[in-house]
Amino acid sequence: MAIKITDECINCGACEPECPNNAIYDAGAAWRFSDGTGLSGVIDFGDGTTLDAGETQAAISDEVYYIVPDKCTECVGFHDEPQCAAVCPVDCCVDDEDIRESREELLAKKAWLHAE
Repeated sequence: MAIKITDECINCGACEPECPNNAIYDAGAAWRFSDGTGLSGVIDFGDGTTLDAGETQAAISDEVYYIVPDKCTECVGFHDEPQCAAVCPVDCCVDDEDIRESREELLAKKAWLHAE
């Protein structure tokens, strides 16, 4: 699973600094795979898709903070629970029912994001 931020978000920003993958962005903010990760240069997603880690990506939401699913590891390998959910004052950081990943997949994603 990934975590998503619901539209109940009050845009307080408490979640953003807690993310070890830098997967959380302010409403309307562009993002990059290289932000807060070890990714650089051309990255390969293993399915034939490649892109430059430093390439700016369009914001996923322009209304509330958002989490980039491809960067979210639910804090697996860092913490016992998702830190965004732990600090959210309105409980709007919830499991994304559309994205299901096993612990092993999340650990592999963490290793990929933070490879040195």
